[in-house]
Order: sequence, then structure tokens, then C-alpha cells
Amino acid sequence: MPDEPSQSFFLKLKNLFSLSKNSEEVLKNTEPEDERIEELIENVLNIKDSIVKEIMIPKVNISFLTESDSLENVYSVVNDTKHSRYPVFNSDKDKVTGILHVKDMLGSEEDKFNLNTILREAKHVPESQSVTSLLEDFKKDKAHLAIVLDEYGVISGLITIEDILEEIVGEIEDEFYEEKNNEIIKINDKEFIVSSTIEKEKFEEFFSFQLNCPDVETLGGFVLKEIGHLPKVGEKIQVDSLEMIVTSADQRKIKKITVRRVD
Repeated sequence: MPDEPSQSFFLKLKNLFSLSKNSEEVLKNTEPEDERIEELIENVLNIKDSIVKEIMIPKVNISFLTESDSLENVYSVVNDTKHSRYPVFNSDKDKVTGILHVKDMLGSEEDKFNLNTILREAKHVPESQSVTSLLEDFKKDKAHLAIVLDEYGVISGLITIEDILEEIVGEIEDEFYEEKNNEIIKINDKEFIVSSTIEKEKFEEFFSFQLNCPDVETLGGFVLKEIGHLPKVGEKIQVDSLEMIVTSADQRKIKKITVRRVD
């Protein structure tokens, strides 16, 4: 993640969001082979009407630190979650005291470490703010991340520039990846990397295995239901002779699952 969004980056976004509803003419004139461009434009038009609450990361799914964390604890969280910025909560976890940029820890020593001394000011935004307005604020403040507050001023989530871009291009990239890569990649006779979006029936046919969960449509949905929460990378379950390990995931969804036959 870059330290500061460039002006050209924001200009490109602004140009995208300047598309009006009249852009339907563009869609009508789009060639069949440009379906991905068509979908991108549609996503931009849709997100113009979105508010922060609709695309934020809920508080329960935020990777965070507390102001009393030691340097060792901070490094542990960073190694586990691999982000470059973290909100830092007070001891009661009801207020964000600041934002940690991981690069600001360079040169820190355990015996002299005080997290509060290297925090940057946290940006707060209401759930009801429009996404396009927030993008303008990010540009003005040269920020990437904001804490989201509900109507009572209580922290309800977090939103980043990446979340907004994910809404615009994320699904298109995922579909492209699946078209260019097999949904099931064989590592050896007993181990496979499987896309979370693979249909349940296709998974069952390939592995000759019944998931016995009529409420879900995909492997990712099955794993999510079995674990009971949005899992982190490395979390696993075992269902009879199959072990399933979350190999790739973000704050919103499971992406890849390693499936291993267990003797």
C-alpha cells in the first residue's frame, strides 16, 4: 500500500465517478468483447449511490491494536495480518486513539517502546456519508483509512480506499482470475488448492464427497458456516476424511482453501 495516494490516482477515480446516468449510452455501444469494461462502468454507477455503511468493514472484523500493546505484541499482529496501518483502541475498545503506520516503528526498542508516541491522528466519518464524498475527503487529507461512527458516535467499522476500489473492480478481477486459472489446483495426490467460489456440487463431484449442507452454494460458504465466523488465514476444519485450511482471505471473504485428504 503506498504511503500517500498520488494526485493522478485520485484524478482517475474522479473521472470514473464523473460518469453520469447518461453513461447508459456507453453501455449500449459497448462491444461484446468489452463486457468487463461494461461491468466496471455499471459498478461505478452503482457505487455513486452508496454510503459508507454499505461497504465498510464491521468493527468485529477489524484488525486492531490497543494502546498498551508491547512492541512484541504489535509485531505479532502485523505478522499475522500483514497490513500497513492499524487503528489503535483504548483499553475499553470504545475509542480509537490514533492510527499506527507500521513504517513508523522502524528503530523502535522494546524497553523504550510507547505506542502512543508514534500514532497519527485518526480520521472519523459518519456511516451515512456518501462514498464519492469520502473519496474527495481522502484526497484532501491524503488519507487511506477512516474510522466509521454510527448516529450515536459509536465506532461501527472502518473503511479504506481499497474497500472502495474492491467494490468497483474486485468482482471483475476475481472472475477473470477464475477464468484464467483452474478452480482446483492439484499440489499432489492428497492436496489441492481450491477456490472458495467453486460450486458445492462441482466440489462434491471432484472429491466424491458430500458436504451435507443444503443451505450453502459454494465451498467458501460451507467453510464459513462450519467455522462460525469469518476466518483468518490458517484456520482449519476437518470433515470426515477431508481437512480444509483457509489459505487466502481478507476482511470480507474467504478466497482460497487448501483441501487435504486425511488417511
